[in-house]
Amino acid sequence: MFYRLSGVHHTSYISDSRLYKVPADRRVALFFLALGLAAPFLIGSLYLNSYILPWLVWTAAALGLNLVTGWAGQLHLGYAAVMAVGAYSAVHAARFGVPWEFALLIGGISASVIGSLFAFAALRVKGLYLALTTLAMQFVMDWVLTHSPAISGGSHASLQAPTFALLGQPIGSDAGLYYVAFGWCLLVTVFMLNLRRTGLGRALIAVREKDYAAAILGVNSFYYKIVAFAASSFIGGVSGAILVVTFLFLVAPEQFSVAVSIQVLAMVIVGGLGSIIGTYFGVALILLMPGIVNGIVAGGASMLGLQLNIETLAHIPNAVYGALIIIILMIEPLGLGKLYGNIRDYLMVWPFDQLKK
Repeated sequence: MFYRLSGVHHTSYISDSRLYKVPADRRVALFFLALGLAAPFLIGSLYLNSYILPWLVWTAAALGLNLVTGWAGQLHLGYAAVMAVGAYSAVHAARFGVPWEFALLIGGISASVIGSLFAFAALRVKGLYLALTTLAMQFVMDWVLTHSPAISGGSHASLQAPTFALLGQPIGSDAGLYYVAFGWCLLVTVFMLNLRRTGLGRALIAVREKDYAAAILGVNSFYYKIVAFAASSFIGGVSGAILVVTFLFLVAPEQFSVAVSIQVLAMVIVGGLGSIIGTYFGVALILLMPGIVNGIVAGGASMLGLQLNIETLAHIPNAVYGALIIIILMIEPLGLGKLYGNIRDYLMVWPFDQLKK
């Protein structure tokens, strides 16, 4: 009864191409926007900055990866490398006295330049071959970071991020850092929502489906692959920098290893390729579920009087968490975003779908 198309009349192309055609979708979006703005007043600082803040930053980063993988169809296993470029570039720029507004832009542009190199590999290879190429570039970036003291300080060193400030005002409070992460995630989400309605978004989807057919239709796959990698890397670079200044407060090579690239790709796949709401769900599952499962297992063992050692507590949640991912993908291979779409489509006609039976 929540989703209804009655009373929705499209009398022009502009009306038909609205961001939210169904009023219920618009109300849900406004509700979560208001909830996000009020979160610092509703949630304690511990949960706000330990769970919600990193979830928002990683969602923005995963949306950037979804742009190149879900929209353009280019499998990317080196996304943590461009995040590292953005983080180190922004931190070094801030340490040299550049205002943080420009330091974040420098980080995004630097990551975009490096990320564009992946596009040249995408011009010659695709599929698993492209994934292997991007993975090799990730290893190259890992080697550069660990063997270049001028950049990272060394293999086991870390760089302290300067105090974050915007418009000359230092931001150090929990609520202030949260709103920075929230604002960036909101900006990336709005960009991705509008991307699908533009000619660029349709061209990226055409390249994803069949680049040869797209070329016959006049779509320059060379140009759009470069745009996809550059835009995705810019989002990843800024996200990496914001992750450092709002959550980690220092940058080290191991924070952006190949395992992080695989983790972000898992967020996108579990959430659903090309799905924005699914990306939110996928990041929440990959990032937050291990801690939730750990708490449930520890609480259940305590209620049952079971004595579990630290090693068992460390491995059981991972097994349950991995099994949960497998079950979700078995139920809906297209990810959590498609599962949400199925529920939404069911509510769109319920209970009138019972009349045909």
